[in-house]
Amino acid sequence: MPNPTITGSSYAGEFAGKYLGAALLSASTLDAGAITILPNIKYKAAMKVGTFSNLVRSADCDFDAATSGLTLTEKVLTPSELQVNLQICKKELHADWEAAQMGFSAFDELPPLFSDYVISRVAAEVANATEASIWSGAAGEGSFDGFLQVALADGDVNDITAETITSANVIAQMGAVVDSAVANAPAILGKEDLTLYVSTNVAQAYIRALGGFAATIGGAGTDNKGTQWYNGGVLSFEGINIFVAKGFGSNKMLLSPKSNLFFGTGLLDDRNEVRVIDMSETDGSQNVRVVMRYTAGVQIGIGNDIVLYS
Repeated sequence: MPNPTITGSSYAGEFAGKYLGAALLSASTLDAGAITILPNIKYKAAMKVGTFSNLVRSADCDFDAATSGLTLTEKVLTPSELQVNLQICKKELHADWEAAQMGFSAFDELPPLFSDYVISRVAAEVANATEASIWSGAAGEGSFDGFLQVALADGDVNDITAETITSANVIAQMGAVVDSAVANAPAILGKEDLTLYVSTNVAQAYIRALGGFAATIGGAGTDNKGTQWYNGGVLSFEGINIFVAKGFGSNKMLLSPKSNLFFGTGLLDDRNEVRVIDMSETDGSQNVRVVMRYTAGVQIGIGNDIVLYS
């Protein structure tokens, strides 16, 4: 099979929204719908956070609004502008693409055009970077402030200093997170979308603990199955769903309703762009340039409805 040629018309951004949607929304947190997604943010989104005071009072014959009040504060989600500027030699991906077309690939579905194949490979890396930024990102080169940074900067968030999580202490530490909610934000307990977001090592320690490796669990573990009890299903703690936030660093937890955590992007914004540029027509080289431009960012709603373990 000859080396594939990418013509000038093979791809130049016409379906940018689709490819960027795949790249961003295939990040595991977004793909699972584990937080609230706000698409099509042109520049920034302002979210009003309201707090009522003295809303209910004893009944009488008069109308008196002076005793009740509503305090509005504003949270602003401003997605950061990000881009991919990549130059690769067609030969570097030619073998993989050729194998896929001949049916020798482990992947069931791959784009038939080489240009689309290149974009799919780059989009997968964009998704990984987005997942990391959502949870642990810090504003700067190639990233944006993730939930860890945003929550640390919010004085209303209930903070707990983390310990190194093991199977011996993970249940107690998860309990400390819930106890903080009981003391400081009892209204969130019992909400259907309340979620305990944990880093990978916390989830694994919890799985091991439930297999019988914790002082509070019998030696045979859950259902007397020992380490065989877990088969990849849904985890929960005291009735609260657990979500494994793969972008979190080790020993991190965050308890919040998912409706209180926001991810914003401008998928249909006219600044979005995806291009594959074949340089052979320009300089005679075998190089291909890939350009992506998109926006992404996160914000929290009510800080007091969050417990951060970090």
